[in-house]
Amino acid sequence: MTSDAATATGTTHTAPRAEGTGPDQEPPAHGLGASLPPADARAKTEGTFPYAADLWAEGLLWAALLRSPHPHARILSIDTTAAAAMPGVRAVVTHEDIPGDSAYGRRVVDRPVFAADLVRHHGEAIAAVAADHPDTARLAAAAITVEYEVLEPVTDPEKAFVAEPLHPDGNLIRHIPLRYGDPDAVGEVIVEGLYRIGRQDPAPIGAEAGLAVPRPDGGVELYTASTDPHTDRDLAAACFGLEPDRVKVVVTGVPGATGDREDPGFQIPLGLLALRTGCPVKLAATREESFLGHAHRHPTLLRYRHHADAEGRLVKVEAQILLDAGAYADSSSESLAAAVAFACGPYVVPHAFIEGWVVRTNNPPSGHVRGEGAMQVCAAYEGQMDKLAAKLGVDPAELRLRNVLATGDILPTGQTVTCPAPVAELLEAVREFPLPALPKDAPEDDWLLPGGPEGAGEPGAVRRGVGYALGMVHMLGAEGADEVSTATVRVHDGAATVICAAVETGQGFSTLARQIVQETLGIDEVHVAAVDTDQPPAGPATHGRHTWVSGGAVERAAKMVRTQLLQPLAHQFGMSTELLQIADGKITSYDGVLSTTVTEAMDGKELWATAQCRPHPTEPLDGAGQGDAFVGLAFCAVRAVVDVDIELGSVRVVEMAVAQDVGRVLNPSQLAVRIEAGVTQGIGAALTENLRTARGLIRHPDLTGYALPTSLDAPDIHIVKLVEERDVVAPFGAKAASAVPVVTSPAAVAAAVRAATGRPVNRLPIRPQSAVAAHKA
Repeated sequence: MTSDAATATGTTHTAPRAEGTGPDQEPPAHGLGASLPPADARAKTEGTFPYAADLWAEGLLWAALLRSPHPHARILSIDTTAAAAMPGVRAVVTHEDIPGDSAYGRRVVDRPVFAADLVRHHGEAIAAVAADHPDTARLAAAAITVEYEVLEPVTDPEKAFVAEPLHPDGNLIRHIPLRYGDPDAVGEVIVEGLYRIGRQDPAPIGAEAGLAVPRPDGGVELYTASTDPHTDRDLAAACFGLEPDRVKVVVTGVPGATGDREDPGFQIPLGLLALRTGCPVKLAATREESFLGHAHRHPTLLRYRHHADAEGRLVKVEAQILLDAGAYADSSSESLAAAVAFACGPYVVPHAFIEGWVVRTNNPPSGHVRGEGAMQVCAAYEGQMDKLAAKLGVDPAELRLRNVLATGDILPTGQTVTCPAPVAELLEAVREFPLPALPKDAPEDDWLLPGGPEGAGEPGAVRRGVGYALGMVHMLGAEGADEVSTATVRVHDGAATVICAAVETGQGFSTLARQIVQETLGIDEVHVAAVDTDQPPAGPATHGRHTWVSGGAVERAAKMVRTQLLQPLAHQFGMSTELLQIADGKITSYDGVLSTTVTEAMDGKELWATAQCRPHPTEPLDGAGQGDAFVGLAFCAVRAVVDVDIELGSVRVVEMAVAQDVGRVLNPSQLAVRIEAGVTQGIGAALTENLRTARGLIRHPDLTGYALPTSLDAPDIHIVKLVEERDVVAPFGAKAASAVPVVTSPAAVAAAVRAATGRPVNRLPIRPQSAVAAHKA
């Protein structure tokens, strides 16, 4: 369950609104603060939502990709003769048929469209075929003969430092040495730990699909579930050898995304085939191809040493963090920056010395997955806090309270926390929330054993554990990323239209845009236009960007229209527009002299405005890991309650209590769903989700071998507190909501398993042997 639109089947309980927001007040029917349902909810439930896999065009051809069966090999020859000669085959393309750039990449241009000389990971694309039937395309792809010289893969990221270069750019993608404070500082109590985080797949609800349609001007249109259409257009155009204005990306319905749809690796072959054949070409990837092709969460190795005084207050944190990027760089540099910057967690640390590296290997590619970098280090630093609490004999929650970060404190990067940081308040909220009742001793059928209903274990072997975790994420891009979005609001005939290239991925932007216009202009009927690259760019759908940047652009445009609407009335009555207000479709003055409807004030006119939103700039981390790299931060506290069969090592999550720093609740029901989905994704990372590889080969690339959480794994999720302390620099004061529960939940589950078993639990996902009680191990 990786989409924000997904809802676990465990019960969700949402707390009343934060203090001061009026828990007894009726929520508004529309506008900000209303639980406005998604506009596409009906279409999705009825099966009429226009996903890319459902598209069709006259004269359609079908595409198939040939992928490497080896993680590392030298290509000696490629023979497409047999494939091209098959009846129904219209085109076969390889690296020799690329008219423009042969490689692409969002941050680093290092990934070939088709492997030419070397294969660097299992499933790398070698060639593509277009045929008049999907089966013919797949058979033709299989008929392409490739002669390989199989090479020894480099799959251990620690060995990548000394291995032969896997890429002309070398194996080391980035190294960040963070230096903060006194390197000679020593605490009275020291704990050390080694932690490993596995490879989590985004597992999108729908596998990748797309349609490419050639244009009369020699260009091409790409219909796909892109989350960053303008970047995809520019990358594709460079490979096609075309100007960007001759390539158009039209965003189809996105069936949920957590960064997994950022890779244009199948869109470019589609466009090449459409340009070569002059016909529309469609590709609907299998689930196996989806696992092989798109990016995954970075597997990570972390070594930690925490120093504290006798009271448990942190003195120094030392850490080494190694991220496995797989074959290509993708977003690995940004992931490493987040991991290093947040390596100490939301705690005050006077001295910190962190070494971070990200390297290339022959493992599957890694990239942006919700909470990248921050999730891995959260599991490690919270493991360290549990170790420190055990060594000092202090309650784990109390130890955390002694060290929590607050507004005005300084991160190890040297950046002052200027946004609201109610970390102590969040932790106290989940700590004080009543614990669930203990399971009955008998009969066995009255409660669920770990492992599901009628589990194999015995109730007498089950132990309950309670664990805490605190997490943090950054919002928007970081380290100097130019964050900007453009939106247009047009009003005519009593209805408003929002034009913005912010892609709805399940995070709720389309609903938010409607709410903003309703709030600002008092117009109930608001439509959000479909997204394509003829519109000005809005950037990728990551890090809560569209709530902040695109939502801010919509608000500014709506306010400009509001001024156009009110100025004639204000001039007529000799007052300023600030003295007029719009509510429930009516315009009134402060003194009651003026009262009219929005429709009457429009008088058949068409009003429109375009605006941009660009937050304050950030800067890259310097050679010592210092710099104001982040626009804003969001925080979360989670308390996990688990039952563990200490003989079998099976784990059942009973309850997750969540308190979150949200800035402002813009849509209560939508926010609850996003938090619940994030928690569930975190539970998957903690217990079941691990894309296993053997010498670089993905084992079981399907949803049978890759275990997603099901309804039986979904616990009761209690949203016990939402702290609405508005971030003054953010539009509406709201913060990103989806990533931080994903980051925090795995660490909380691991902490609860530690409490139940006495085991260190230093690996995610948690293996059964790690959940067997210490005296049984």
